[in-house]
Amino acid sequence: MVWLETKKIIIVLAGALLNAIAMNFFLIPANVYASGFAGVAQLLSGMLGSFASTGILLFILNIPVTILAWKKVGKSFTVYSFISVFSMSLFLELIPIIHLSGDILLNAVFGGVIAAVGVGITLKWGASTGGMDIIAMVLSRLKDKPVGTYFFTLNAIIIITAGVLYGWEKALYTLVTLYASTRVIDAIHTRHEKLTAMIITKKQDEMKKAIHDRLVRGITIIPAKGAFTNETREMLMIVITRYELFDLERIIKEVDPNAFTNVVQTAGIFGFFRKD
Repeated sequence: MVWLETKKIIIVLAGALLNAIAMNFFLIPANVYASGFAGVAQLLSGMLGSFASTGILLFILNIPVTILAWKKVGKSFTVYSFISVFSMSLFLELIPIIHLSGDILLNAVFGGVIAAVGVGITLKWGASTGGMDIIAMVLSRLKDKPVGTYFFTLNAIIIITAGVLYGWEKALYTLVTLYASTRVIDAIHTRHEKLTAMIITKKQDEMKKAIHDRLVRGITIIPAKGAFTNETREMLMIVITRYELFDLERIIKEVDPNAFTNVVQTAGIFGFFRKD
């Protein structure tokens, strides 16, 4: 358990470092903007000049969000997300801004990809990079609407503001960064808010108890039979949020490493789904 938590912290720190590298080596030198709160911090830093750096502004913006997450999302998730935000802000201050390339397209693509790898591995290990991720999660729980709406709204504001202040070419390259980021995050983790896991296992009782103890999610049990072996098993179907995917994977590996699990996107839910 201690080793698992240690690995999780290492992954979160690595994700924060990758995000800082993407910002200071590619996006900031090219005046191309990241998504979410990082992009907002970039814009504010550009407006304020030398009064506040991107790293400091990013940390300040995340303070109220962290408090919100502590109350609405969960303490463990919030702690790791705070570590991610604090580390990224620190790395942004420590790592110098270096112009590696004068090609704005290369900066937009590589910055977006490297940042997305950092975000993707952080999400995959059950944490977040803070900011809009947490706000979207809370709003989605309260209103049960797709988080994509909130991400799109904030990113649209960033793109329009960048266009008005620094020219529409910068805004268009910011779109390239956002597209590259989204594709990479989708490949590493998922941008879907809710997922359905179908678990076929011989240890259905132990699996059911472990899931109820850790996730407190409803489970539907469906009789299943192997077409080749004719073995009778049971399939457990459960709907989770993307932030619970890491915990579900750990449970399955601990209870039955040989279980067959299919995880698919859930487009919508009708009926009760616990949001607290």
